[in-house]
Amino acid sequence: MTSDRGVALVTGTSSGIGLAVAVAAAAAGFTTVATVRRPERAEALRAAADRAGVALDVRRLDVTDADSVADCLDAVRRVYGRLDAVVNNAGVSNSDPTLEMSTAAALRANLEVNFFGVVEVSRAAMPLLRAAGGRLVTIGSVHGVVGQPFNEAYCAAKFAVEGFMESLAPVAAAHGVRVSVVVPGFVPDTSFGVFPDIDRTTVRAASGPYADTFTDYVDRLGRGWEAAGQPAREVAGVVVRTLLAERPAFRVPTTAWAAAYLDRKLADRDGSTVQTLAHGWIGRPDLS
Repeated sequence: MTSDRGVALVTGTSSGIGLAVAVAAAAAGFTTVATVRRPERAEALRAAADRAGVALDVRRLDVTDADSVADCLDAVRRVYGRLDAVVNNAGVSNSDPTLEMSTAAALRANLEVNFFGVVEVSRAAMPLLRAAGGRLVTIGSVHGVVGQPFNEAYCAAKFAVEGFMESLAPVAAAHGVRVSVVVPGFVPDTSFGVFPDIDRTTVRAASGPYADTFTDYVDRLGRGWEAAGQPAREVAGVVVRTLLAERPAFRVPTTAWAAAYLDRKLADRDGSTVQTLAHGWIGRPDLS
């Protein structure tokens, strides 16, 4: 049995934004498949669902493993016969201080999760989404638009996601699938929103000639990001509204701060100008 809203699959739901999105989607009426890389770490997810009084179908999915992705999507097809929405949330933060002190392997590992994982899940889901006239929503970042010091790998992956989804969106829309990138700012209640002292000490020690610059960067973060913060549940609310919107924007900042931050670089903040242009290139100037 599926709900009236249909079936939504959310990746990376063991904590943070993914957990909040899975619970919020279920509360909004979606039959929600909440995926985790390590099922033994789903305790917080299950507890949150219990508190909210919602049911989740918790399944294993490793976005870096094509077989795992295929197995999960095949199971959704067998069990539910449809898939109406996908939320690409699974991701990792930077693990190295900066380019010179990092390795090609570390860069590739970041891209495997944050970019290629998004691509693999989207590829596997697209036939089902086309059949349902569904939604493909990806959690982006302001750092996918404005580069951030000491986050080269993460920013590269998020920039790649922006470009990939912006290119995919008009073609997907021509076949009934709406594509959006939801852009949060700073979310303190996730692993992306903290910089523990042990990490600061460890990364500074590994920064070589960049140690003082790294310290300046962290000190600036401590003074400048308070206004940017929002809880994961608020991001989840924006995601659900995007899933339910009749004509969602391509790029959806989650706060006024995020919108203003994007405005520093983007005149086309919500992506509508580029999408209108691209729709014309494929002979579909009407976004509907």
